[in-house]
This record gives sequence, structure tokens and C-alpha cells, in this order.
Amino acid sequence: MKTQYWLVKSEPETYSWDDLVRDRRTDWTGVRNYAARLHLKAMAVGDGVYFYHSGESKSIVGLAKVTKTAFPDKTADEEGWVAVELAPVQPLGQSVTLAQIKAEPALQDMRLVRESRLSVSPVKPAEFALIARLAK
Repeated sequence: MKTQYWLVKSEPETYSWDDLVRDRRTDWTGVRNYAARLHLKAMAVGDGVYFYHSGESKSIVGLAKVTKTAFPDKTADEEGWVAVELAPVQPLGQSVTLAQIKAEPALQDMRLVRESRLSVSPVKPAEFALIARLAK
């Protein structure tokens, strides 16, 4: 199966990149949007995941990977909500800000730009590669 790429968002005061590095793994719980739930269900072990700090910093700060596919979210009051397990791979050499992304013509159709409220979104391979170049 071909590797897929994703972006997950978190307020750094709630759960930051540093928290993920410290914990070494985390269950990505608490997603309560139907579109984002579909994205969680589509994730496969080994998929690349950009970790985005929302709030004030608005930037991609690290690269993680999926280590466990969708399973029931233990924080949900209703059935059907899922979580995945993520593990850190590496921090980005340089954070890539939302302003940089919006300024890049090749990233104008990125879900982060078009559907800014979505907490879990797919990233196209070309977008993933361009962000990696911006982070060097």
C-alpha cells in the first residue's frame, strides 16, 4: 500500500509537539468532526503526519508517523468516534508557518488553507515534499 500523508492540528497549550516527543507515543483522541473522523479511519501504519501548532504560532513544527490504525476513542461519549496512535519522527529544521504556506502558489489548494477548521486532513505527496523543502 502506498504511503499517505496527513496533517494534525493541536493547540500547543493543550498538547504540543514537545509533549509528543516526551511521551514518545500518543493516542490522537478527541476528534469530533465527521470529515476528520473519516481521515483518521483512512490512516495506515507508517503514514507520515505533519504536526501543526494552531493558535498563535500557526505553524507545522514536526513530523510524526501513524503507529496504530483507527480504534475506538476512549474519550468519546458516543460510539463511532475513533483515534489513532502517533509517534514523533523528527522536529522540522525550521517551522513552516501558515503565512509561508499561503504565500506558496503550489500550496493554495492544500486542505489546511481551504478547510482551516479541520483538525485532521490529508496532505498530497507534492504538498508534503514542498513543505519538507521549506522546513530545511
